[in-house]
Amino acid sequence: MTEQVVVLGAGYAGAGAIPELENELSDAQITWISDTDYHLVLHESHRVIRDPSVREHIAIPVEEIKSPSTRFIEGSVTGLDTDERSVSLDDGTEIEYDYVLVALGSDTAYYGIPGLSEHSLTLKSLDDALEIHDAVKTAARDATRDEPAQVAIGGAGLSGIQSAGEVAEFRDKHNAPIEITLIEALPEIMPGQDPELQGAVKKRLLDAEIEILTDDPITEADESTIHFDEGEPLEYDVFVWTGGITGRECLGNANVEKEHNRVVCESTFQTDDERVFAIGDSAIIDQGEMPAPPTAQAAWQAAEHVGDNIARASEGRPLKTWTFTDKGTLISIGDEAVAHNVQGMPINTFGWIGAETLKKTVAARWIKDVSSVGRAKRAWPYL
Repeated sequence: MTEQVVVLGAGYAGAGAIPELENELSDAQITWISDTDYHLVLHESHRVIRDPSVREHIAIPVEEIKSPSTRFIEGSVTGLDTDERSVSLDDGTEIEYDYVLVALGSDTAYYGIPGLSEHSLTLKSLDDALEIHDAVKTAARDATRDEPAQVAIGGAGLSGIQSAGEVAEFRDKHNAPIEITLIEALPEIMPGQDPELQGAVKKRLLDAEIEILTDDPITEADESTIHFDEGEPLEYDVFVWTGGITGRECLGNANVEKEHNRVVCESTFQTDDERVFAIGDSAIIDQGEMPAPPTAQAAWQAAEHVGDNIARASEGRPLKTWTFTDKGTLISIGDEAVAHNVQGMPINTFGWIGAETLKKTVAARWIKDVSSVGRAKRAWPYL
């Protein structure tokens, strides 16, 4: 009987794994399930905050990624039953599997802060980016020079910083009365990163006239005000929260080891259920002292190897271990960018045209790899 391999999710992990699985499992029936019929180049989704037309270039139809033999189902996963080896969808459909790859990405973490989920916007999808654009545009339209629109962004990691940069570009492009505040609970932006990178990014944020508030956690949010542990409350017109990730709720009852609904797995991507594999933000992948980071580059790297290991599992062969290789950090602040610790570069931290070109190149290469050279060329001016 033909083995059934099911892939859940069309993010970097899922979209990257599909071609690899097709190459490794020529005799299997592969079923790809996602709640959208396109792959979103998520690390460029912040560009939509400034210019909604970017969405045409960073949403790649699944038909451009998969082969005709791979079955695609558009639907939301509601459960994973490891005893019955089946995936439940929101329309009541049950999809059986011999092996399943969990690559569903993550949900936004609110850490139990009152009012945060009810009153903030997030940046986890294309619709989210469009919603932020519309909210910023409306707030700017209703503002004046004497009473500018207040845009607050919680969380000064990659998503928060890049979102703030795009709001600043929207402000400058439209000469809009907008004030931007970037909020971080910990003492520094980009917590845990090299101070050299933190300083380079901070300089560009300040140059873009983005106010930075650090070392004061948010304790509550209501429909117009953010409250802090120590500082004065901050009134806002638009509040975007990018402060952290957690696993998808649909995995809550899955009978595999989890932490905050993220699936725990070995460096082989295999969980404590030998039929369930996981990569990307859905997974906590053992890498020794620290798990693999929940980043796009980690998902890309894992996707290149997971097909081989699922093929090995189906054939009863030993699985290979995977080690994440940090190839550096690239972050945009509007039209500018900062590159840090990039492999092969003689300078540890740099910006300007070199960093901007490098960041665009990485995004274009990903688009080429999952789609085509033509699509990557068309997308280049918008990245």
